[in-house]
Amino acid sequence: MKFTAQQIAGILEGDVVGNPNAEVSKLSKIEEGFKGSLTFLANPKYTPFIYTTKASITIVNKTFEPENDLETTLIKVNDAYLAFTKILEYYNSVKLNKVGIEQPSFLSESSKHGDNLYLGAFSYVGENVVLGDNVKIFPSAYIGDNVVIGDNTIVFSGAKIYSETLIGNNCVINSGAIIGADGFGYAPNGDGGYKKVPQTGNVIIEDHVDIGAATTIDRATMGSTIIREGAKLDNQIQIAHNVEIGKNTVIAAQTGIAGSTKIGMDCQIGGQVGIVGHLTIGNNVKIQAQSGIGRNVKDDEVLQGSPALSYGDYNKSYVHFKNLPRIVKDINDLEKKVNGNS
Repeated sequence: MKFTAQQIAGILEGDVVGNPNAEVSKLSKIEEGFKGSLTFLANPKYTPFIYTTKASITIVNKTFEPENDLETTLIKVNDAYLAFTKILEYYNSVKLNKVGIEQPSFLSESSKHGDNLYLGAFSYVGENVVLGDNVKIFPSAYIGDNVVIGDNTIVFSGAKIYSETLIGNNCVINSGAIIGADGFGYAPNGDGGYKKVPQTGNVIIEDHVDIGAATTIDRATMGSTIIREGAKLDNQIQIAHNVEIGKNTVIAAQTGIAGSTKIGMDCQIGGQVGIVGHLTIGNNVKIQAQSGIGRNVKDDEVLQGSPALSYGDYNKSYVHFKNLPRIVKDINDLEKKVNGNS
């Protein structure tokens, strides 16, 4: 799909400087621009590239005034970075605006769906499923029985959503995510083995939640595992049974959260963090990457280390840790001096 500079300026409420009929069909970095591509300049350190870029159109701030001749057509806006983000969103919505039911696929007769459904080839939609308006289910996805998916939610290829899962509006479930698999529940049976504890609950994902690729969220033993509104989960995260993630909390890749832990709202959790079960993590907590959390955490704490300390205490302790060989040498020298004088 091609767009002219004039059309893009209309979307962004910007002004064209150059050829209003310049056309683009691709996006590019400014230093890698080519004919037919759209780019942007927001960071001043990339300014030299605007004089050499081959991009047909470049979005710039209104304050930008060229010092040399340009080959590219400019679109001047109040904030070039935000404007380009808006174009990315628009481009993505056009690219993903698929409608219709491809074959082969399976859509149960007992299921219901709203307007503008897209169901990709080799996908499966089970009994009594309810799909809202503008739901997009890409090829080879699995939607189990009694699942509810709200309006404008996207389920990408290969995602698996097990039975009884409830997903809100405007969510994104990325490829390979598994929502609602059995939680890790086993009881010793007395002879050295383990008996599986049935996992009879479900998963609830509220509105505006993003779930990363290959992330797994287990169904509850009883009740629900809950991901609250606006939460963003990166790729390859493990959320165990009966966990609750608070509103607008963000979690980076390879983090694991054990069963029944409750995490508050507006938290930021780095990559490869491990959190043990049955804890309460407060609101607005920040946990640095590779930390291990084994205690309850109050609101507004900033933690690092394994086991995690307060961020300030960790940094002070780490200074001493780096100096440990010198400290040990000083102690040994002092002992020798004291023993030599005794």
